[in-house]
Amino acid sequence: MNDLILTFNTGSSTVKIGSFECDGSSLKKSAKAGIDFAASPLNFHMERGKERLDIKLQAQDSADIVAVLSEVFDKLSTHIDLARVKAIGHRVVHGGDIFAGPVLIDEKSIQAIDDLSAYAPLHQPKCLALIKAIRQLFPDILQTASFDTAFHRTMPDVIRRFAIPRAMHDQGIKRYGFHGLSYQSIAQQFNELKPDLGRKKLIVAHLGSGASICALENGKSVDTSMSFSTLDGIPMATRCGNIDAGVLLHLLSQQKMSTDALTDLLYHRSGLLGVSAISGDCRELLVSDTPEAHQAIELFTTRIAGEITRQATSLGGMDAVIFTAGIGEHQPEIRARIARKLQWLGLELDNAANKKNAFCITQETSKIVAFMLTTDEERVIATETLTVLNQSSQ
Repeated sequence: MNDLILTFNTGSSTVKIGSFECDGSSLKKSAKAGIDFAASPLNFHMERGKERLDIKLQAQDSADIVAVLSEVFDKLSTHIDLARVKAIGHRVVHGGDIFAGPVLIDEKSIQAIDDLSAYAPLHQPKCLALIKAIRQLFPDILQTASFDTAFHRTMPDVIRRFAIPRAMHDQGIKRYGFHGLSYQSIAQQFNELKPDLGRKKLIVAHLGSGASICALENGKSVDTSMSFSTLDGIPMATRCGNIDAGVLLHLLSQQKMSTDALTDLLYHRSGLLGVSAISGDCRELLVSDTPEAHQAIELFTTRIAGEITRQATSLGGMDAVIFTAGIGEHQPEIRARIARKLQWLGLELDNAANKKNAFCITQETSKIVAFMLTTDEERVIATETLTVLNQSSQ
């Protein structure tokens, strides 16, 4: 019986795996797992009901993705009947202007995804390697791709444009936006939980090691902070966020920095890590006594609050703010600091609710309501995988 859908959510250093039981059009998450490529040795963890597994992998080199996946599927097979797998769905970071929705993975789509690798060098090649490895190991299992950029295709043209020659825009140098699967998850969940607010003017803060802000109206993307690449917008754990292009010209021309060194600087040595010189993890910075750590947190929360107000202009107002992802869901102090910077807009935080990670974290008198909501990208991927399968069968 083929009634399982697996999802692979590939990040820059981790892969989150979801297992969903499929009954017609309904999906039930039965297990979740992950591979931590930053760990040494590589680590595989899994949660299935009350069962918890944490296993060190024998595969030594994360570059040998076939060997890693072969071992991971071997571990999975002792807990999940892989013969039941109906399809495997993948999160693909960049779909460019080619993909406006999920697709069945075939030679043509693989080539198109590969052609977009230059736009997302940190994520796209790793995801492609995973797709190809699964094809090699399980050639009969169908695979689908869900794109982070697709959700933002509803942004107006004026929002998507940089102030550069039109020919360059037409060549693909434009604002694409990312974290789309997360925003899609939040939009759907929030509309179900708060139908009175779900179609109004919302701003969602996806705050994790990668972080961005998205303005939603009628559940659709109107504006977002990440643009051409996953570097832009607010500062992140190790990524710079918005930076004057003149700084980059200076580093390249005056300091003779190579493009590889510049890439490493902007992606891996900037953000919270760069400012604090301690860590890119907010939890470590919040307990640190150093002025550099304090400044990193202040910069982070100030830029987030500023981006929220900028996107309120794109919306022509703001009814609610929703915090999600690792930091947004689990770090009340970060939420509190951002909320204090938005007090002038009429946002009144409920400190007790915020500390408890409650759903609604503002007082009843607050003009702007704030919420905390757990994102579920894997469920969006599984749902889109099921949609693609149904369409292909027809």
